[in-house]
Amino acid sequence: MSLKIYLCDDQALVRGGFRMLIEAEDDLEVVGEASNGQQAVRDLTRRPADVVLMDIRMPVMDGVEATRALVEADNPTKVLVLTTFDLDEYVFAALRAGASGFLLKDARPDDLLSAIRDVASGEAVVAPSATRRLLDHVVQHLPTGTGERTDDPRLGLLTEREREVLGEVAKGATNGEICRTLYMAEGTVKTHIGRLLAKLECRDRVSLVLFAYETGIAKVN
Repeated sequence: MSLKIYLCDDQALVRGGFRMLIEAEDDLEVVGEASNGQQAVRDLTRRPADVVLMDIRMPVMDGVEATRALVEADNPTKVLVLTTFDLDEYVFAALRAGASGFLLKDARPDDLLSAIRDVASGEAVVAPSATRRLLDHVVQHLPTGTGERTDDPRLGLLTEREREVLGEVAKGATNGEICRTLYMAEGTVKTHIGRLLAKLECRDRVSLVLFAYETGIAKVN
């Protein structure tokens, strides 16, 4: 069964290019498109997709508000944010709103296709392998990156081992690297990450990274 992809971008040429690229793949199909976030939310409310490629800056409703609307409605569609600007402040807001990752519009076609499949499978595009890029280019600009939410009650739910794993995730470590650093089996690492996601009510590793920095478990250099 093909993955259902929805396109949301205010430029018809961009949508057309994505459509041609995606529909050339046997396992992907475009099921709809919109020129603004409001239309996308309306369409996806009626018929969710597996992944929506969401532009950030659009008229009527931007990608941040559209992402927030989908997440708050518990819509199962995963959001992959697309942006022209590597340090676009709207990316931060979109990740906080619940986007599963972000990608530059000038990314290589293979990277875009891989990102779509990763997001659909539950992985976050900016993690684990690309979390370092998030840290290098995004986290230092987070206004809450100084660890202001140290009183978050969810911190009390974590074991010491879970805190250690969370710290490694925040550094951009892959599961294999966490295994070697903390001397754990890969299955154990996956179990800890699953528990972190559940206890902290996070959707993916992107959310874990943001939580770690916002609460001071991880520090901005």
